[in-house]
Amino acid sequence: MENKNLAERIILGIDPGTNIMGYGVIKVLGNKASLISMGVIDLHKEKDMYLKLGHIFQRVGGIINEYLPDEMAIEAPFFGKNVQSMLKLGRAQGVAIAAAINHSIPIHEYAPLKIKMAITGNGSASKEQVAAMLQRMLNISETDMPKYLDATDALGAAYCHFLQMGRPESDVKGPRSWKEFIAGNADRVSKSHRPSDMTAGDPPK
Repeated sequence: MENKNLAERIILGIDPGTNIMGYGVIKVLGNKASLISMGVIDLHKEKDMYLKLGHIFQRVGGIINEYLPDEMAIEAPFFGKNVQSMLKLGRAQGVAIAAAINHSIPIHEYAPLKIKMAITGNGSASKEQVAAMLQRMLNISETDMPKYLDATDALGAAYCHFLQMGRPESDVKGPRSWKEFIAGNADRVSKSHRPSDMTAGDPPK
């Protein structure tokens, strides 16, 4: 009988966007996760919103066909004051979800605060903090870090879902929170990104 604890699973993470949509793919084997791929879907060239949505559906479907994920984790839209922006973002998220449904892939939605808290221990963490923690926990080289933080945001959604599956370990032993990270990497973290300079109500920088 197959040991379920050692079963390999592929998780696709999606960070919805109307101009840049991020994606990240990780492989889970037992209680360890490793990076497979991450990148972005660039939608800047397509000006028509409905054609953008069609492009999102096709590209997410193509990523699913390429990596054959077992599950998809997607970041929930952030509630802001601009209703039109929220509507567009919600449509983009919905189309990405529809692409997963079209491939019969289970979907898990996580709020941005939940993802940041799971990875850094700080719900108000910046995108840079999330990227730095993922780089450490998944042992990603500096040259493999993406240009757009949308990609690491998507990777964060996938890794957040991985953390919900149990009490895993990354491929390398390292800090399990942002405070632990800066304790050992003070020279790599600017003062403005340290937890002591932020309060729970502060917006991420």
